[in-house]
Parts: sequence; structure tokens; C-alpha cells
Amino acid sequence: MGLGTERRLLDNNDGGLSDDPYLSDSDDPEASAILFDADHDQDDTVAPLMLRRLVPRGGGHGGGGPSRDDGGDGAGHGQNASFLPRPDPAMPVYITIHRIRRLVIAAVNDNYTLEELRAPRLDRLVVRPLVERLYNPNDPAIVYSLLANRVQFLRPRAHELLQQTVNESRATLCELLAIRILRRFHEDHTGRSGLLLLAHILVSGFDPCDAAPEAIRARRPQWAVQERGGHERKLTGLELAIISESKLFIGSPACQRVVDAVYRGIVVYTPLSFVDILPDHYKHHPVSLYEPRRAAILNHHRLIVPRIRNGIELLHFIVLLVLYMLTVTHYGFGKHLAGLHVNTYETLFNVFAAGWVLEQFAAIVEHGWEVHAQNLWSFLDITFVFIYGAYGLVRTVELLISSDAFYAMPVLCTAAPVLLTRIAFTLMPDNIVFIALHAMMRDFTRLTFIAIWCFAGFVMGLLLLARTTGDEKLEGSVTWATITKWLLWIWFGLDGTGIERASDFHIILGPTLIITFAFLGNTLFLTILVAILTNTFSKIISNEAAEIQFRRAVLTFQGVKSDAIFSYPPPFNLLALLIMLPLKWFVGPVVFHHVNVAVIRAVNAPLLLLIGLWERRRVWGGRRGRNSRWRKWKYFAGLNPHGDIQNIFSAEPPPEVMDALEKMDVLSDIVVIDRELASARSPRPSSASGSGSGTPLPSISVRRRKMSDSSSLRRFEGADR
Repeated sequence: MGLGTERRLLDNNDGGLSDDPYLSDSDDPEASAILFDADHDQDDTVAPLMLRRLVPRGGGHGGGGPSRDDGGDGAGHGQNASFLPRPDPAMPVYITIHRIRRLVIAAVNDNYTLEELRAPRLDRLVVRPLVERLYNPNDPAIVYSLLANRVQFLRPRAHELLQQTVNESRATLCELLAIRILRRFHEDHTGRSGLLLLAHILVSGFDPCDAAPEAIRARRPQWAVQERGGHERKLTGLELAIISESKLFIGSPACQRVVDAVYRGIVVYTPLSFVDILPDHYKHHPVSLYEPRRAAILNHHRLIVPRIRNGIELLHFIVLLVLYMLTVTHYGFGKHLAGLHVNTYETLFNVFAAGWVLEQFAAIVEHGWEVHAQNLWSFLDITFVFIYGAYGLVRTVELLISSDAFYAMPVLCTAAPVLLTRIAFTLMPDNIVFIALHAMMRDFTRLTFIAIWCFAGFVMGLLLLARTTGDEKLEGSVTWATITKWLLWIWFGLDGTGIERASDFHIILGPTLIITFAFLGNTLFLTILVAILTNTFSKIISNEAAEIQFRRAVLTFQGVKSDAIFSYPPPFNLLALLIMLPLKWFVGPVVFHHVNVAVIRAVNAPLLLLIGLWERRRVWGGRRGRNSRWRKWKYFAGLNPHGDIQNIFSAEPPPEVMDALEKMDVLSDIVVIDRELASARSPRPSSASGSGSGTPLPSISVRRRKMSDSSSLRRFEGADR
């Protein structure tokens, strides 16, 4: 295959799954692509496009080299191409992490907020010099190293309590540097080649102990590491951004570009996980761009595309909810088999729910609870798992003891609020109210646990006080359950029986304890609770866009599954656990891989066929299909009284109008507003015509860029950037 053919495959606008304008730059001079078919057979392919050469803009200066604003011919600028960074960067990750830590600690010795670090003075003195020093176009691990340092600075340590606020400022600086450096990668590498590089930076795994001393490697946690062909113990930059809650970094345009591409299945890769229940690591697919026309029609890898995966999980939960409703509504209707009361709907629900619980358990152990807890409905899933476990235990006991007992069904009925609430969270994951509820529920649970722990002393005190009275009648009638009920009624302001009976415990000490509890519970605790929840809600509302983008990134990251157990829908995953997992110990990895892929494709054949045909229709239909869909809806647009506003922007003005506009306003006189440049430079005087005395304005270049809606936009870029 010639280089021109390879280049056309990469730059063909109809060859992808997206209308992203970043993926449609046919004039991108920075990428030349080859088809990477090594270790990818016809039966198991994701048809990746691997970029081999990359021409960075402005030369190939590394970290500590000349600034991007320097137009001179510095050393090293004679090279016009550099290879795409390999998974192992030029500088080992261990050294890069400690280099960043040393620089950040030296730069920040006091408490600074994000606004102060973004101020022009600190931006010019601290942030921009560090960006110039650390940025290296050949080192994709620099963003990962910055986020790793942020995680470490945010980790509370008992021996550094006095430095905790300073460490939080250093963590903020690390996030700000990661945003700036990732932005540089984004600006220096555009088009599909730039998307592939950004994806490599964020979702490729890096080993923090790369080139670390043997003493450091010996102290690594010794859990059961599964063989992954050299990809063990690696983490991705996106995962570090999630666990450190780097919402500004995730909300940056460069990171959102990668998240959106991964969510839609444009960028595909083999994810890294903590533990897989059913591991199949025979093949490791690197970060690549998906080409539907070269992939198999039954491509089982599409089952881990987040957009498709979310739809599949929603379907599974709807089936679970329907079976649950059928089970509780047909309570008591069943057949007696061998002395046992059996309900068909209950049997189906139990089998499917067991497979669904296995899927949730696999999701937790895949990346750990710290990542899984960032999911909006994680607390609802855990609540249902506990209810279902209690129901299963009670149901098993009552089937063994008596076939006429129905003690388990009331336990199962308590899951209705959880399931119905969970379906609302699933259907509206970007709703800011649900996002706020998730954060507020976490604070509420923590504070309630502390309150119960502290107020348990009042229950114990009143119980012991009742035994000191010598009144046998009081000791027999007042138990810990009765005292707890009285205190709860006082706490919620429902009943004052506890206050009326306080003198029975002791004429002085009894009322003292009860009144003290009433003041602490009704006044102090509720005031603190309302203040904390209000503060949490106000923070989320004030940063609504970043919160939504962060939750979508979490949903995208968790949607790319590594464990093969997720490819089996419930309840087939139970059979896979009982059959495929033991089979793995009797056959080699090659045989197990082929058997596993064949079974997955057989089980999901209708769904995979539907996905394959849908993606190929989107690719082969091209722009004609989109225009035909628009023609179907254009008649409904006339019902909108404000449709004329949208209509005038649907196409560019005619050439004669554009020529007249060019004569009225010379675009070279317009100053481009840029946050980074504005913070580093003082305002410059300018004249209306762009000439005259004063400092000359930076020259502006105009580039016409084709967009996905058949229109073009004027894009202005400073020539000195």
C-alpha cells in the first residue's frame, strides 16, 4: 500500500464514525499513516490506524529548550520530523515524577488559590516558566507525571498536617501545568494525528516505577498481579485525573476531545484494570483509531465502547426492573414442587439478578472502589446488592425450614425505592440535580455516621442510669430499643415521650441528658448538616459545566471494560464464570482466547450484527445520508417562530457579500484575545486602521477551515504563537 493511499485512509472524512471537525482536516501536514496489522488477524481485529511519523509545528524543541515564541533557528530545529512517542518515553517516568515534584516544591512555599495562580503576576513568574521547562513534544508521560504528583500532594499525611494547605496549592499548580502542557500538545498536533497523540497521553498506561531503584520496586504492594504481556501495574493519566478529581483538567478542550472520541468509539484501546474475574489478555490492542470498514462484521470489541456499553447496561437494568416488578406483584402465586413453593417470575428474577450483581462486583474490582464511587448511581447499586443479599439469605433459610413462610418478600420490597431512583439516575446522568444529590448523599452519610456514633453514648448513659434506680419495673420496661425510639422521635421533633419519662431515670440527671441530646440533635447537628449540604450544593451549581464533564469522563472511563466477563450479558456471565474460568486452567492462552471470542460472538450475535451494520451505514452513507435526514425534519423547523435566526447561519453569505465585508473590516487589524497571552502581556495601544505610532500589533493569519455542517468558519491565529 502506497503512502498516498494510507494518507487518504486517514484523512477521509467519511471513514470515521464522527462529525468532529478535528477529524476532517484533509490538509493536515503532520501525519502520515500506515495500517498496523501486526498481531491482528482477520477474525479478531479492531482495524487500528497507527501513526508512525509526526511533524511538530515550530520545530522539535524539547523541555528546557527555546520558547515557542522564539522564531530563531535554535539547535535541533533542523529536524523536520520526529517519531510518535513510544509507550516508554525518552525520560523514565520515575525520574520525570521526581523532577516535577522537586520543581513544584521549590516553586510553591505558601498557600495559593487557583485564582491567584492564574493571576498575571504568578502566571508570568511561576506557571509559564515551568510550562516552558517541562514541555517536551517527545515525552507523552509528562501529563501523567504531573497528575501523579497531584494525587500525592492531595493525600493526607499525619506528619505533614502543617503543610497540608501548601500541598493543596502544589496540587492545584500540578493540575494547572497539566492543562497548559496538554493544551500545547493539542495546539501543536492537529487533525487525526493530534487526536491519536492526545489519546496516547491520556489513556495509555505508564509504570510509575519505570527505571526506579530496586529498593523502590521491592516495596511495591504484592497483590496477585495478572499477566498482561508487560502491561502490569500500569495506570493511565485519565484515571489519575478521576481519582484526584481534577475537574478543571478533565473539562479542558484537549481532554474533552479525547473523552468524546473514546465515548463514541473513534479511539479504541485495550484498557488496564486492577483485577479481572475472567481475564483474556492474549492480545493487547494499542491506542488506535477505529476503521469500521476493515473490522469484522461481528466485532466483539464494540461491546466495550462506552456509548454502546451504556445502552447495554441500561437494557440490562430495565430487564432487572421488569422482573422485579413481576416478582413482587405475583407474590404468593406459584407451584409446589417437592414441597417447595416455587414462583416462575421469582426464579427468573433471582437468576438474572445474580448475574447483574456479578457484573457490578466485576465493575468494582476492575478499577477499585475509589474510581467506582465516582459513578452517580454507585451508592444505589451497593444498596440494592445488600438488600438482594439479605433477601437471598432469608429466602434460603425459609425454603429449608418451611415452604409456607414468606419472610423474604418484605425484605425484597424495600428495594423498590432504590431501583426506581436508579432508573432516573441512569436516564439523566448529566442532570445537575442528580450530580448534586450524589455529592450531598456522600456528605450526609459521613455526617450521619459520626452523629450515630456520638449519640450512641446517650443511649448507653440512659440505659445504665435506669439500672441504678433500683426500680425493677422500670428496668423491665425500658430497653435500649425503647430509649433509641424516644431519642429518634426527639431528634426528628415527632414526639416528646422521652422528655416526659426523663425523670423516671433520675430526678436531675435524666432530664439533663435528654435536654442535652435535644439541643445537640435538633439545633447543633441539624444546623451543621444544613450548612454542609448547602455549601456542597452551591459549589456544584457554581461549577456546573465542569461537574457534568467530569461525570461524563467517569462514565466513559468505566465504560471501556477489560474483563471478558462484561461481554457476557446476565445471566450468561454466570455460565461463563462456571465454565470458561475453569477452562482457562486446562488450555493455553491462544486456545482460550479463540474459544472465548467464539462464544462471545455467538451469545451476542444479533447485537453485534446490528452494531456492525449501523456503523457501516453511517460510514458508507456519508454526507448524503445526513442531508436526507435533515430534509425529513426541515418541515418541522418551520413550526419554530425563531427558525429564521438559525436559517441565516446555516450557510455562508455569497461571495459578493464576503467581498464587501472584507472591504469594510480588515481582519488583520483585529487583536486575538487569548487567556495565556493576555495574562503574560500588558495591553498594547492600537489604532482603528492598524497603523500609526505605538507598538505594532501581532500579525494575524486567517485560515478557512471546513466544518462538518458544510459551512466554514474564519479562524484567527497569532503568528507569534
